[in-house]
Amino acid sequence: MTISNKNRREFLKLSMMGGAGVALSAMGMPASSYARILGANDRVNVGVVGFSDRFRQALMPCFLNNYKDLNFDIVAVSDIWKRRREEGKSVLEGKFGHSVQACVNNDELYRIKDLDAVMIATADFQHAFHTIEAVNNKKDVYCEKPFAETMEDARNALKAVKASKRVFQVGTQRRSGAGYHAAAKFIQDGKFGPITMVEMTWNVNQPGRWRRPDLVSEIRQADVDFARFHCTRPKENWDPRKYLEYRLFWPYSSGIFGQWMTHQIDTVHWFSGLEHPRSVVAGGGIYQWKDGRTNADTLTAVLEYGPQNDPSSGFQVVYSSRFHNSAGGTKELYYSNGGMIDMSTNKISPNGGLREKEAAAMGLKANLLPEMSLAAAAGVEAGANTGGDDTTNAHVRNWMDCVRKQDLKTNAPIEAAYSHSIALIMGTAAYRTGLRATFDEAKQDVMVGGKVFTL
Repeated sequence: MTISNKNRREFLKLSMMGGAGVALSAMGMPASSYARILGANDRVNVGVVGFSDRFRQALMPCFLNNYKDLNFDIVAVSDIWKRRREEGKSVLEGKFGHSVQACVNNDELYRIKDLDAVMIATADFQHAFHTIEAVNNKKDVYCEKPFAETMEDARNALKAVKASKRVFQVGTQRRSGAGYHAAAKFIQDGKFGPITMVEMTWNVNQPGRWRRPDLVSEIRQADVDFARFHCTRPKENWDPRKYLEYRLFWPYSSGIFGQWMTHQIDTVHWFSGLEHPRSVVAGGGIYQWKDGRTNADTLTAVLEYGPQNDPSSGFQVVYSSRFHNSAGGTKELYYSNGGMIDMSTNKISPNGGLREKEAAAMGLKANLLPEMSLAAAAGVEAGANTGGDDTTNAHVRNWMDCVRKQDLKTNAPIEAAYSHSIALIMGTAAYRTGLRATFDEAKQDVMVGGKVFTL
């Protein structure tokens, strides 16, 4: 006799509650948690929220690498654009060899009875909104970054995820990179010394970055639910560029801060244990690509970090990015008095550190770091391409493992998502007002000029 997934789940719940559930309860796990633990043979059915370039080019290949081993499946795709919805159904059916339901919106998606989890890869400003929808419908979530572009969205989503006790992972995949884990351990073990400064760059020369001119000319308003597209943003009249090229336009995206800085600033929070900057100043503009966009093609931010109760200690992060000259590439350099960590080469070195002769002249002790790879530092393999496909694959795999075990401690949990949101919103506030941004701990709001920063 073949047992359906639904019946298998019910049997698993009953068996857990009757036997092993007693032991789990004694360990402090509530019945609501152990009742949801999945068996090895229990298939996890996943829905796709947004059949976007990011999902197709990165998340789907990673899912395909792991789904058979972990007994996952994709059973539905939701997209408010007819073209993407139909493409999603066709592509996914070809990959998985069975029918995939195409949903016109998430209301229809969440009416599917045996749906367990979703992967969200929609527009930047929609991520928090779609996460709230998912956890309120009792689904586990993998959500692309940036997590939230306003503090209201961030606070609401944080509250919803924590209350739901659903498995959540945000797509800052560096948290699943071997080299990054090695660096975090080296710093947190005290071997690096106090961080004194961090320099980060993300430079490209790409006039077409985030542009979709061919699709803009082809899309039809009748095929898109543009009203639903806005979620928590003020409603506007149909504009194909704002739908397809949303990363160029505030308040649909913060652009560089949300897309790129979130990856790198997230490592600062992870390595240092600090939740957000103390203050941010920023400047930039549209200096090269004058194509109607409202988000900068060049940005520099200076973010100050340190304990809230000790303003005399801390460090500075300088982040810069440009679209019109790729010199310098992508760099993440951590400095201490003893040397540096270069995340682009996975190397620890004494470069720039205080040397014996100079230290002795001041009556100090030198603290030169060793010359070594991050792999040697932590006893792990660390490839040179720590931000590439292998890392995204490890990140998706980590989420799938956690869903399988119903383990809430993913590599990039909701707290990490909330923290990177604070940093990017502070950067946006500083850039858009020209004022120094701070964070009000009591209100959980970004402040500029003594006022709460809003859209």
